[in-house]
Amino acid sequence: MRIAHLILAHSEPEQLNRLIKRLWHDDADFYIHIDLKTPIADFLFLADTEHVFFIKKREKVFWGAYSIVQATVNGFEEIIRSGKHYDYINLLSGQDYPLKPVNEIHNFFKSNMGKAFMHTLSVNDEWTEAIPRITKYHLANYSFRGKFTVEKMMNICLPDRKMPNGLIAVGRSQWFTITPKHAAYIVEYLKQNKNVKRFFTYTWGCDEIIFQTILYNSKYREDMVNDNLRYIDWSEGKANPKTFTIKDADTLLHCGKLFARKFSVKTDVSILDYIDKFIS
Repeated sequence: MRIAHLILAHSEPEQLNRLIKRLWHDDADFYIHIDLKTPIADFLFLADTEHVFFIKKREKVFWGAYSIVQATVNGFEEIIRSGKHYDYINLLSGQDYPLKPVNEIHNFFKSNMGKAFMHTLSVNDEWTEAIPRITKYHLANYSFRGKFTVEKMMNICLPDRKMPNGLIAVGRSQWFTITPKHAAYIVEYLKQNKNVKRFFTYTWGCDEIIFQTILYNSKYREDMVNDNLRYIDWSEGKANPKTFTIKDADTLLHCGKLFARKFSVKTDVSILDYIDKFIS
């Protein structure tokens, strides 16, 4: 049972190295996408590590924009082109960390072969705060003077947008674990349906919707499990989730999830030390 960990990173190379070491397994490879805005030199020491590969086609990733979707798709494509057999592709950020021993993680996926672990809340019925993301125009993918004025005028003058191809929108978290056949379907669907890609370039936070929506509206809907296996704390009510500290240790270690985010060695390295000691 082999896993390809696809990691999107933009900072803290030593923390990324620590994540790789914690997930190290004979049946695991690591595909790293470094934000094109970030100098890659600080990360190149990882290239000498067995089973570690850098995504060649890098993207400048901007918050809420389609660029993070493209970075993920680039990773899918390189994993597929590798010709290597994988049972799962596990999408992580460089600020994620496992909460279970690596053998337990591999055994979990071995026992659940073929599933797609993704949040699939209905935008219209369950995650209604996301409705304006898909009905209004958002220019997060663009950078020019007066952008927000143009965006405002577009939404005054133009009718509400509708999902292309009759798609039912679902989602919530961009982080997930799926099989290569699911990833290949997503890649091919976006190639064959340029209108869908175009629609999501005007959708804020599209990375939290597009992948789940494509699979949910396909023959693979029955493979989907509405659980992305990650513990993420939004209780602070901010645009980004809480950065965990040692105060969160008990909650993290008893949440039952395989992974959590987010962590920062600059904020509190002791929580990572504590997790390592607990799961080793």
